Formats: sequence, C-alpha cells, structure tokens
Amino acid sequence: MSPLSRRGFIGLVAGAGAAAGVGVPLLSGIAGAASTGVALTSQLPLPRPFTVPLTLPPVLRPTRSDADGDHYEITQRAASVEILPGLRTTIWGYNGIFPGPTIESTSGRPAIVHHTNQLPVPVVVHLHGGHTPEDSDGYPTDFILPGNGFNPVMPDMPGMAPDPLAKITTGERTYTFPLAQRATALWYHDHRMAFTGASVWRGLAGFHLIRDAEENALPLPRGARELPLLIADRAFNADGSLRYPSKDPSLLMLPGVEQQYTGGVLADVILVNGRPWPVANVDRARYRLRLLNASNARRYQLTLDPPPPGGNAFTQIGSDGGLLTAPVPHEAIEMAPAERFDVIVDFGRYPPGTEVVLANGFGSGSTGVVMKFLVGSATGDPSRIPDTLSTITPLDPAHADVTRDFHFADAGDQSGWYINGQPYSPTNIAAAPKLGSTEVWRLVADFAHPIHLHLVHFQVLSRGLKGPGEYDRGWKDVIDLRPAEEATIIARFDDHPGRFVFHCHNLEHEDMAMMGNFRVS
Repeated sequence: MSPLSRRGFIGLVAGAGAAAGVGVPLLSGIAGAASTGVALTSQLPLPRPFTVPLTLPPVLRPTRSDADGDHYEITQRAASVEILPGLRTTIWGYNGIFPGPTIESTSGRPAIVHHTNQLPVPVVVHLHGGHTPEDSDGYPTDFILPGNGFNPVMPDMPGMAPDPLAKITTGERTYTFPLAQRATALWYHDHRMAFTGASVWRGLAGFHLIRDAEENALPLPRGARELPLLIADRAFNADGSLRYPSKDPSLLMLPGVEQQYTGGVLADVILVNGRPWPVANVDRARYRLRLLNASNARRYQLTLDPPPPGGNAFTQIGSDGGLLTAPVPHEAIEMAPAERFDVIVDFGRYPPGTEVVLANGFGSGSTGVVMKFLVGSATGDPSRIPDTLSTITPLDPAHADVTRDFHFADAGDQSGWYINGQPYSPTNIAAAPKLGSTEVWRLVADFAHPIHLHLVHFQVLSRGLKGPGEYDRGWKDVIDLRPAEEATIIARFDDHPGRFVFHCHNLEHEDMAMMGNFRVS
C-alpha cells in the first residue's frame, strides 16, 4: 500500500477533528493504513536482496563490575563501514558501528554507561523503555557537547523558549540506568532536540536487553537461537553515503527536513542489523526473534512467505515492556516505529532447504521484503512455549486519579506537528502526575502517530468503541495510533519524580515539535 499523503487525507482529518471536538468517540483507525511520510529514493542501483549474511551486534562487556553496578564505555564517533556491497558509507555509531553494541543486563542491577562524544554535533542518549531517573533519561536539551567545546546556537522551534533546566556537559557524560524493571528488550538512541531523526538515521541506535529470573526459568529458545533484529529503512546517495533530506546537512544550526518530507521520511533499502535484506541460516527448530522497528517513520506488516503448514506464523510472547501473560498466535505482526515484539518462529515446521522470506505487507518493490531464512536439516530442540509466561495485574480505570486528553495533529500549515494545538517547549508542562498516581490518557490522531511515553509503561484500554487491538497486549511504551483514531491508555507514575517527555516516535514529527512535557512530583 502506498503511504498516506497529507493532502489526500484532509477531509478525513477534518471529520476526525470535528468528532473529537464534541467528545464523540472515534471509530478505530483506518484498517491497514500504512506509513505517514514520503519515500526518499536512493541514487544508485540497489543490491539484490538476500546476498549478504545476517550479522548480530556484538555484546558489550563491562569495563568493570562493582557494588554500584556494571560499568560500560561507549564512544560516539564517525566511521566508514560497508553497508551496501562494495561501497563505503560514513555512519555515526556507538563505538563506530551500526547498530551499536548490545548491552545485556540483569533486572535490578544498574548499568552505568559512560558516553564520550567524538562527533561534530551535540548528542543526547535515551534508553527507550527504561524506567530511568530524570538526570539520565536523555531529556532533549541535556546535551553532551562535542569534545572541542563547540556549542551551536540553533534557531528555536516555533514558540520554543530557552530551557533554563538543561543539564549540559562537554565531551562526555555518565548515565545511570537502575533497570528496576521486568526482563524486556529496550533500545538506546540519540534524542537531541530537533535532530533526533537525522542522528538516528546516521546510525545512533542499539539494543539493551534486560534478563530476569522469571524469563530465565522458561524453556524458550536461547543462545544462537535468539536473534535481536533491528529493522530500519535507509536511502543512499550515488557514492554510497546515507541520503537524508536535512535542511542543514551539517546538523549544526537549522533543524528540520525539506518541505515535502515533513510528514516523515521513508526509504527504499531495508536494513536488518545494518545489512541490506540479509539472509540467515537457521536450524529446523524454534527461534526467538527480538523485533525492533528502528525506522524513522515506516510501519511494517511482517509475514512469513511461505507461511508454515498449519498457519500461526508467529507466536508472540512479549511486547515493549516484557513477557505477556500467555502466548498469542499471529499470522502477521504490525509494527510502528519504536515498537518491539518478542516472537517465536518454529522453523521445524518447514522441510529442510525451504527458503522463508520475512516479508512486509505494508511495502512494495524493494520495501516488500525484509530478509530471508534458509532452513537447514533437522536438529534437536529442547525449547518449548509454555502456556503461561508471566503475571500482569490490570490497572483499573475506575481507580484512576486523573483523565487527560491529548490531540496529535498537523499544525495546519505544514510548519510542524502539535499536541493539543501547541508546539513543544521545555518550559510548558502538559501534565503533572503525582508520584504513585494512576492516570488515564485519551489520545486522538489525525495521521498515524506512534506515541511514546518516557519513564513508564502503560496498558491499552481501548481503541475507538472497542477494546485493545490485536497488538496491544501486555505492557507498552509505544501505542500505534492510527489515522483518525482515538485510543485510551492507563499508566501508573510510581518510579521517579522529575520532568519527562512524551512524543510521537515518527522522528520527523518529533523533531517538528510533536512533543510535550509531564512532571512527576
């Protein structure tokens, strides 16, 4: 399906706005709606899919471990790497690689990560999905300036005031992540104000996996049969360099993208762990796929081609916030930017030699396929999928302390994307939850907006007039809010006090002001 255009959607948006304005619950969003954005085309012949092997990011080892936790060192720097066969591409990488190294932690044991900035621009590190104190959460104005001390002065976003609370360092910064949370797949990425999209596009993203005793006790696939898969689309210039439509290619002064890409930047090369349409050799056994949509704006509908005999291609065992209560079968997985899905695929149901394509039903041509699995010969498989995985206590909206309404919409003149008609400003507080309180948030969209809350995970109560959607189970930190949709979520703010943000994770929307603050006290 082709991406939704902003211009062609105006009538529907107007109807959605009118319904929301009088408090009428909206129907569920447009079925099968694909990505909001415009495709950026590579300027060179694309390689044939399924010609390069899948690789996994290296696991980063602590430099030391002590009573305070496990200590890590990461340097953010430019590097020349081979992404497209035979060409060199300059990336910005954590330790000079894309994706960055995977950090594996134990629940409740802090990870203390020291970042050194050798890039020519300020950076900010956010552990996405982490229950993290304010000073290490990666607030967008908490810059690590380049080591040379250069501090660019950027034009403000529309309506944005200076941030008197910004915590700025030069050259380096140490982030402390308590990780007092369930086992799950988190990811870390750049979160610099107004330049997140461009910085992540250049490579600043990586996995951070949390383990715990509950998960370790389950007979799930592990070791070589657990595959973290970071999926992202990118475009390339004729010389192999990354192509992105920044207004300021230096990413120093002028934020934003060229006008036609303000709805989101899509691209024509699908990368998995930084490799274009890779191929992986798998045994005839169950595999655990840790799926992460690290694209700026692209949504995916993942399927297996051919589907396995008997159907139920994927068995979902976890979501953004960890294990579900019980496994859920799916024929397809729909993923918005920043969502994670923890799924089991049983390649033992295929004959040896079968070529299984992980396809994308929301794409076409080069974006209609993601990677390929080559099924080997029969082998032993001690894993199984238990009927019960974990326990999740539902939050009761009848006991919520506050209900809030947030509308996510175009500014009206393509100058930005706003929440409740207001652009992001570090000095405006959109919500002030009390520490330990429970709140219900009603979210209304014009176009597709994957909404992410920092600090907390939430549960989805409803979409339109119905209950949670097919992919809304468990604890979430991103909700895939579809065009012209109203959804309701519930969260408990019981971790840390301070100022945090919530925003659209279409990174071009985020960079163009679709972000707000909440302060927990």
